[in-house]
Amino acid sequence: MTMKTALLIGATGLTGSHVLNLLFADDRFSKVKVFARRSTNISHPKLEEHIVNFDHTEEWKHLIIGDVLFSALGTTLKKAGGKVPQYNVDYTYQYNVAKAAAENGVPVYVLVSSVGANADSMVFYSKMKGELEQAIKKLPFRNIHIMQPGPLEGDRAEERPSEKAGLRVIKFITNLGLFKGYKPIHGEIVARAMVNASFDSRSPIKVYRLLEIFERAET
Repeated sequence: MTMKTALLIGATGLTGSHVLNLLFADDRFSKVKVFARRSTNISHPKLEEHIVNFDHTEEWKHLIIGDVLFSALGTTLKKAGGKVPQYNVDYTYQYNVAKAAAENGVPVYVLVSSVGANADSMVFYSKMKGELEQAIKKLPFRNIHIMQPGPLEGDRAEERPSEKAGLRVIKFITNLGLFKGYKPIHGEIVARAMVNASFDSRSPIKVYRLLEIFERAET
């Protein structure tokens, strides 16, 4: 069996950190190349860490070589400090890395998007995610896997009290049978679905909604 090299952006976030741990434990991967703004502070024989400036992808584009790119980069409006800096992280940075990977011949791309992603949406976050999906689908990857989870839950590096309160409200609503696609999902489940999906070459482009993410996490 030929072992693969994984590429990962967003390794310090909720879902990305779970992807990283799963890749470390997966014998099908021999190397994990992480590109990040700050160190993961992790030592592992598989890990090849690159501290980079996402505003200048061209400076490290030559390093974006491997078998699959996992993209889990993202921030919040509050943490970013506005719509423009959030768009830079959630759209521009992810797209630029994906474009570089496609140009370098990386065959498989796996993206964490969001439920409700729609380029025509009047909601800023949904529109941004939809525009990214739309742009990614035009890149010449052999296989593209896009996860559209509901709100993510799990332990984060930073406290987000308002987000936790929001998750409780969403859980209450979805438990009533309403807006089932927006049911919160643990970041580890999404991560597991991402890793499993990376080995599925049946469809050139596959979008996974909530139920499909749960199913993909198991197979």
